[in-house]
Amino acid sequence: MRIRVSELEATLERGLAPIYLLSGDEPLQMKEAADAIRRAARDGGYDEREVLEADNRFDWGRLAAEANSLSLFAQRRLIDLRIPSGKPGAEGGRALAAYAAAPPPDTLLLITLPKLERGQSNSKWFKALERAGALVQVWPIEGAQLSRWVEQRLRRAGLEPAPGVVPMLTERIEGNLLAAVQEIDKLLLLNGPGRVTPERLAGAVADSARYDVFGLVDAALQGQVARGLRMLGGLQAEGTAAPVVLWALAREIRTLTTLAGEVARGTPPARAVGARRDIWDKRRPLVTRGLQRLELPAWRGLLRLCARTDRAIKGQDPSDPWLLMQQIVARMAGAPVPMAE
Repeated sequence: MRIRVSELEATLERGLAPIYLLSGDEPLQMKEAADAIRRAARDGGYDEREVLEADNRFDWGRLAAEANSLSLFAQRRLIDLRIPSGKPGAEGGRALAAYAAAPPPDTLLLITLPKLERGQSNSKWFKALERAGALVQVWPIEGAQLSRWVEQRLRRAGLEPAPGVVPMLTERIEGNLLAAVQEIDKLLLLNGPGRVTPERLAGAVADSARYDVFGLVDAALQGQVARGLRMLGGLQAEGTAAPVVLWALAREIRTLTTLAGEVARGTPPARAVGARRDIWDKRRPLVTRGLQRLELPAWRGLLRLCARTDRAIKGQDPSDPWLLMQQIVARMAGAPVPMAE
């Protein structure tokens, strides 16, 4: 069964297939489609999740072992199988075909891999998986489709675009859907829901800003303490809203906390980062460097500090949110700053 990405949510509401094969190279759509499947699985009682990454050293016997193992904690389980190369090889092909021939009960298999090559759709393992489950292929969004997608995302966020806004934002993102979501989130944080004019859009996402929240995050990940604190001060001086700065920091820290958990379970940092499709290729070395700087307890502590900063911004904590964010930036960059209590 083949399912379009646009139809996935509605299809999931009607029931779950035993196998989902998710393929494509567009990071945002891949992430959101996988998240939708995982969320539907949780709602359907698949309370346990096992992540398997099939690199060139992967033992394909683990797939059958995981499928046949009984859990003491959950009656239903999700096997999250990731094939970064997109090529399972002869052994993997046999293992996948065997799984598809008799999917175990109370187990859902989610397979994610890059864009399929032409020959792969004729392979035995591919045909077996497609017969037994659902194929979701992700394609780039271009041209008029991209403009419609941008408008839909704006409206979904509670923003009503005035004439000229959609073309302006579409041109700015240059086809990068992750960048579009970031710009929409920033616009919503700065101005709240409601009508968006070209003037408001230009003010919120101006290219001419000297200090940028994403540059601040990158400086912290690079270990540049002084530069990061200087950029934070520049953002404050320019009148950048504190929630926007915190949003960028907390977003990165949440990702790194999740990655640090995988590293704590034995996954090498570079492999953990490489498996995340929401991290652009150019940023992976940077995120890996930041991940190696701190361990899981430190990232969890930063996440708690972000929560406290959010309370301070809302007036529920007497602390200065900008001083708290100084601690966040310095600690992300590796400075031995005591955590605020």
